[in-house]
Formats: sequence, structure tokens, C-alpha cells
Amino acid sequence: MDIGSFLITALVTAVSLVIISKLPLGIEVDSFGKAFIAGIVFGFLNALVQPVLNALGILNLLSLGIFGLVVNGIVFGLAAWLVEGFRLKWGLISLFLGAIALSFVNSLLMQVLMNLK
Repeated sequence: MDIGSFLITALVTAVSLVIISKLPLGIEVDSFGKAFIAGIVFGFLNALVQPVLNALGILNLLSLGIFGLVVNGIVFGLAAWLVEGFRLKWGLISLFLGAIALSFVNSLLMQVLMNLK
């Protein structure tokens, strides 16, 4: 992935975080700038976790995708822990609801972005 693609993905993730922070999921983001920093952190964490997820792909298959949700939750929680101004108000509930919502909103926004090309 080149730097331009990385920054676009970070920007889409930031917009997604701002959107899900408006939903009653216990996700708090202080500003768009904090959301963008969190988007960058998400990108780096996913780059580190993706090879592990690929190596443990059989676990994802055997768990019918639940292992992937756990990994997404861990990345979501780590990003919230690392970025000041991005909080999970309700702990594990916010972590898993936020990870699911972020995946969904990110997918929708990326699909819209791809259709604009």
C-alpha cells in the first residue's frame, strides 16, 4: 500500500469514527483531528495484526469468523488506549459494538468512494 492509499484509508476511518461516535455505542471522539490520528493508528495496527490474522486463518475458519471479530476488537481497543481523545465509555460493550460499527461504516464509505472513481 502506498502512502496515498494509506492516508485515504486513515481519512475514511476518521470519518467513520466521527459517525459512530454520534451513535449510542459508548464511543467518544473529541475532534476530527483525534479521529484522524486514530485512523492512522488503526492503519498501523492493522498492518501489524494482518499477518498474524493470515497465519491464524484456520482459527477464523473454525470459529466461523468470530476470531476475526476478536482481532478487530483488540485493534479497536488498542487504538482507543493509544489515542488520547478517543475513548470507549462502556468498556468491552463499546469495544465490540464499536468494532462492528466501524467495520460496517468503513465498508459503506469505501464502497461509495470506489463508485465515485
